[in-house]
Amino acid sequence: MENGTFTLQEILSQPQAWASALDVLKASQADIRRFQPGEYTQILFTGCGSTYYLALSAAALTQELTGAPARAFPASELWLNPDIVYTGGKTLLVAVSRSGETSETLHACRAFLDQKRGDLITLSCYPQTPLAGMGTLNLVLPSGQEQSVAQTRAFSTLYLGTMALACEWSGRADLLDALTRLPEASAQVLENSAGLAGELGQDASLDRFYWLGSGTRYGLACELSLKMKEMSLSHSEPFHFLEFRHGPKSMITDSAVVIGLRSTRNGQAEGSVLEDMLALGGRVVDLAFADAPLFPEKATYRLALPAPLSEAIRNILYLPVGQRIAFERALSKGLNPDRPTHLDTVVKL
Repeated sequence: MENGTFTLQEILSQPQAWASALDVLKASQADIRRFQPGEYTQILFTGCGSTYYLALSAAALTQELTGAPARAFPASELWLNPDIVYTGGKTLLVAVSRSGETSETLHACRAFLDQKRGDLITLSCYPQTPLAGMGTLNLVLPSGQEQSVAQTRAFSTLYLGTMALACEWSGRADLLDALTRLPEASAQVLENSAGLAGELGQDASLDRFYWLGSGTRYGLACELSLKMKEMSLSHSEPFHFLEFRHGPKSMITDSAVVIGLRSTRNGQAEGSVLEDMLALGGRVVDLAFADAPLFPEKATYRLALPAPLSEAIRNILYLPVGQRIAFERALSKGLNPDRPTHLDTVVKL
């Protein structure tokens, strides 16, 4: 079996995985609506590793759509440092784990329930696991199951699950309808980005990768940076867009590439950062949607993603592109992205 066989299949099968997950989520609409943000002092999202980064974007999207206070913490912080997390009053905790067996997440949820802090919703990919039986509501999305260690299909499928929560809680029927168009859009993105991913991933002259994303996209930038680290053992870091100017830009050389998950609403300001990095001699990948302002005009690589959907919903489409870049980078270095160095699927503690 060739290196990366499982990972490639998992990346390419995301349109089908998302469609299956949406069927599960639609069947759970009434149960999801039982939890109304206004009944809670705060909404917390938690996970470990990839799912912590998922939690960052999920919390940002939930607050953006519902107006309810929402934050994200690593599960270990909920477990070991609850005083910096809980503010008093009733909390809604949303815990996310691909395996449903992540030890820190289980510890955090057990402590949360023992201390009667509020209600628990869980999202995972495997039934009959500890986490999948702990919540007041347990959402299991089997189409996200994977054989690879590094999450790709699982991450995006579980993130789609949290997007559905935010859309339901905000009462936005238009956004719920838009979710059903994401599988088709992701298939188009996968097809259109294959050439760029191969060219960029196989460019041996690059020695460092910086992923920029702001707002709901910051957690996604963190996750794609992690994919590059895990799969290809490359120097890779995420930053908020404008924060990259404040120190990190000192790392820019002609072997550095800055990959911008550029928004439409803030596309001009974010594009100015990419323009600065070009002027410093770095290379720039501008990932933006077709309705974003064309800026910077001299990007090293540009990919215009399809833009028929609301910006709040379509950010998930950045994921297949970045995952494929990391995958191609791993192959170019002779590594097996299915089995990254030193990693296992479940960490016990």
